[in-house]
Amino acid sequence: MKKKAQRWLVHGLLCWMLGSVNPVYAQPMESTELLAQAQMHDGKTVVYAGEIVGEIMRRGDFAWVNIHDGENAIGVWVPQALLKDIVYAGSYKARGDGVEVSGVFRRACPEHGGDLDIHARVLRKIGSGRVCVEKLNIDKKNFAVILLGIMIVLWILSLFIRK
Repeated sequence: MKKKAQRWLVHGLLCWMLGSVNPVYAQPMESTELLAQAQMHDGKTVVYAGEIVGEIMRRGDFAWVNIHDGENAIGVWVPQALLKDIVYAGSYKARGDGVEVSGVFRRACPEHGGDLDIHARVLRKIGSGRVCVEKLNIDKKNFAVILLGIMIVLWILSLFIRK
């Protein structure tokens, strides 16, 4: 009877431990680390996260995407099928979608002329971009109008001085 109780206790403890385990995901690497230790990471699978910036350059079944993590941007070669959820690319008019990429890092990719890049295997959208509306700074506008007025007055004065 005692062994049966111990067995139930062990099974219950194992079930509780396995049921409470959360999945663990790899932490994204920073671009500064990838660039500084490029030789060490060359040919290895890395996880990199950031904002899609610039144009998405489509090439057949693939596309070039630049991902900026706040410090640097790294070019990522992505199958177009993985880009179906991407709406915004960062520019002056918009904030780009946030993504996390898992793929093979190449310090000098032989397929792409020796460029440093990541060949994505997985691309996951982790944040939505948005359109950015820039407001006109009234103080700057007023300052420009005042400077324009001063410039016109100086120009008129220079015309009278010449005569």
